[in-house]
Amino acid sequence: MTTTHTTAPLPERLVNFEAAKAAHGERAEHMARMLTVGDPLADAVTAELDALGKDGRRLLNQGLADGLSTLGDPPPAIGALLQQLETLPDWVDREALAAGDRVAHLVPPLWNTLAFSAGSLSHTYSSPSIARLLVQTGQLDTMAARRLAETSLWKISAILPGGLLRGATGYLQTVQVRLLHARIRATALKHGWDTGRWGLPINQVDVARTWLDFTVVPYSFLAAVGFVLTEEEQRSLYEYWWYVARLLGLDEGFFLGTRSHAEASALADLLDSTSDAPDANSRVLNRALYDATAEFLAQAPRSTFTKESAQDLMNALARHFHGDAIADALGIPRSGAATALPALAAGHAQARRYQSLVPGAAELERASNIQAYTAIAANVQGATAYQSNVM
Repeated sequence: MTTTHTTAPLPERLVNFEAAKAAHGERAEHMARMLTVGDPLADAVTAELDALGKDGRRLLNQGLADGLSTLGDPPPAIGALLQQLETLPDWVDREALAAGDRVAHLVPPLWNTLAFSAGSLSHTYSSPSIARLLVQTGQLDTMAARRLAETSLWKISAILPGGLLRGATGYLQTVQVRLLHARIRATALKHGWDTGRWGLPINQVDVARTWLDFTVVPYSFLAAVGFVLTEEEQRSLYEYWWYVARLLGLDEGFFLGTRSHAEASALADLLDSTSDAPDANSRVLNRALYDATAEFLAQAPRSTFTKESAQDLMNALARHFHGDAIADALGIPRSGAATALPALAAGHAQARRYQSLVPGAAELERASNIQAYTAIAANVQGATAYQSNVM
């Protein structure tokens, strides 16, 4: 019999915990503990920035861009964060960081957008605790289009070649996202967030869910329409995103050693099975997301979509991937576009076979998509929320 190691009362958001322990053992115990854990390094930097003001932000940004060694005698919290960021574990593949996320480079921007919105973010919003926090902070309901663009910018910056090297754009933005999480956490706690009900805001479990929403979730979504990763590609994907997880401040117990969709899916099952069903906040966010995404797809250069046809396709894909129960809970309607999914899957499967059989085909696809992603990133105007937090 598994013995619980948690001493504090478990947050009420945690459901079906005994069944989770029976299915997942110590991993379920670890998950439960992490519901009340934030990011001590980033949280300390947030408090330090409040005390130091502009001087603190200047030192932080200098250290992120140029390295800890350029600061001389840094403030203690900033110094501790930079020390952690600049200490590369043995498992980091430096050549892979220079190359970028080569698996992601094979996904055309259109399908990246569909997988990210109808797959990843719908899964994120299906967590009532995450949805509640986002609605309360106004992060993604009334400003869905802007937040979608900002999150896409971060992801693109993180996957491009060299993007995660120290001081590079993806590295900076990933740490800025981490610090924004700390800022939101501090603000929510200041305004009476119910930790007994929901756990700590943006706790380690929530960050783990986010990590899954950039790994197993979008690629499982894409697999349903013919974009299937080989075992080697899965290993490459996860090992690259280990480092993203570290930069985001995620506890290694959630991700290190995960090298396949099967292993990541086990973690996703643990998190999903211990979370309540999507609620009204989830539906508000998902509705705003699909509206913003459909508008974006309809206005994209050379797009063949109308806003209505884009919404129909998203609804069909989301219901196929998430299943009827989650789709109903998120308010996703049924769509006649579902009849087109087998043809889409066959087309993608054929394209994948072509890339694997024809010399140079995959590299041409990567080069074309990298160029397109770079152009998309360049079109995001103004400072993002995560950049503004440390300016």
